[in-house]
Amino acid sequence: CPATAYDAVGLLRTAVHDDDPVVMFEHKKLYGSKGNRAEKGALSPIGEVPDEYYTIPFGKAEVRREGTDVTIVANLLMMYNAMQAAAQLEEEGISCEVIDPRTLVPFDYDTLYASIRKTGRLAIVHEDVQRNGWGAEVAAKVASEALYYLDAPIKRICTYNVPIPFAPVMENFVVPSVERITTEIKQLMTE
Repeated sequence: CPATAYDAVGLLRTAVHDDDPVVMFEHKKLYGSKGNRAEKGALSPIGEVPDEYYTIPFGKAEVRREGTDVTIVANLLMMYNAMQAAAQLEEEGISCEVIDPRTLVPFDYDTLYASIRKTGRLAIVHEDVQRNGWGAEVAAKVASEALYYLDAPIKRICTYNVPIPFAPVMENFVVPSVERITTEIKQLMTE
């Protein structure tokens, strides 16, 4: 699930060399973006892709932003929304660490657990519906293996449990927005 052009190239090259089947997910709203999400501390999905050959190992997450109060794990387009929310929350004194898992299987639980040990709080942001989305699996794994690192319940900020509407205004309502992420993180900080 690459969120940047750099990651897309590196992960695709790793997939080509892998002996097992690989499914690579891309987000259509990241296609052709010209950095329109680069304001307020987010990353540009275009980014630089070096000419030299490189790969990115599966199962190695990237900490996109260091923080001390709450860990946010988000992928694809939601990583950019989480970065914008983290920048807004920083202005209010809430320090968010944003982790981009880059791959869901294998998932880099070591990086996630290290972050949770530091922050004590976890928010999972993704575009899957809440029921049966990848965030549910991550939450279950954290609850079974890292529960005692948490100072508050795990917060899942997901698409509502409805089909994605055709109308853009309705789609924007059901998919997690920067504002919704910010509001839910503030609530998590009070728990």
